[in-house]
Amino acid sequence: MPRRFFLSAALLFAALPVLSAQQTAVSPAPPSRSVTVSGISVAPLPGAPFSATAVIENERTLRDGSVHVMRTIALIARDSRGRVHNERRRFMPESFHGSPPLMLLRLFDPQTRFRTLCDPVTRIARRQLLPEEPKAAGFPNPWVYVDDLGTTTLNGLQAKGTRRTFVVSAAASGTGQPVEVVDENWYAEDLHINLLLRHSDPRSGVQTVGLSALKREEPPASLFEIPQGYTIVNVNPAPASPPEGGAASAEVSR
Repeated sequence: MPRRFFLSAALLFAALPVLSAQQTAVSPAPPSRSVTVSGISVAPLPGAPFSATAVIENERTLRDGSVHVMRTIALIARDSRGRVHNERRRFMPESFHGSPPLMLLRLFDPQTRFRTLCDPVTRIARRQLLPEEPKAAGFPNPWVYVDDLGTTTLNGLQAKGTRRTFVVSAAASGTGQPVEVVDENWYAEDLHINLLLRHSDPRSGVQTVGLSALKREEPPASLFEIPQGYTIVNVNPAPASPPEGGAASAEVSR
């Protein structure tokens, strides 16, 4: 993937107009661990089909001042039924050209509540029934500065920008100095998905995720099916009070 894509993303953040900027005052942040961005989460939303390529880049400055860049891509998709296709591929050096090796294929069907994890190495598809989860009420985090960046257009969609900033104390950062961690995301309400993410932490570097080749049309049905040649393992949750010597059961089918 050309590096100019990521340079354009960086320029986008600098050039976007900030509309109705608001900031929430906070007290010093509690200890927090570094987070590495590894992809984009896709909500199982019926009636909003799309497909896109998530381009993920991790950039880190080494002690000698050189910049180490690793990159990967992943196909993400959702059909009209809300079924989700999501991939995880291996991070490769910046000099690598081609499609990175697939590490995991994740499928989810909101109608059956089956989540399936397909391992291309073992050719095993682990399928698990997920229970319905009650919607938790969201509460503002008093340790985080929140900036409203307004709206812009990305991939032909209106996206709302938000920047969240928090400071890790010197005692908790592991560096002896306070560390400022910044997360920036541009969210498209129309598709209920982030179009652009940027995570910046001096300890781990800068991680950027952006969508390219976004298509708002019905993806092929094969994307949401377990690939041929996989052994399907139906993993059932362990009972609340298993009998003595009991364990979680697994039903194998082909």
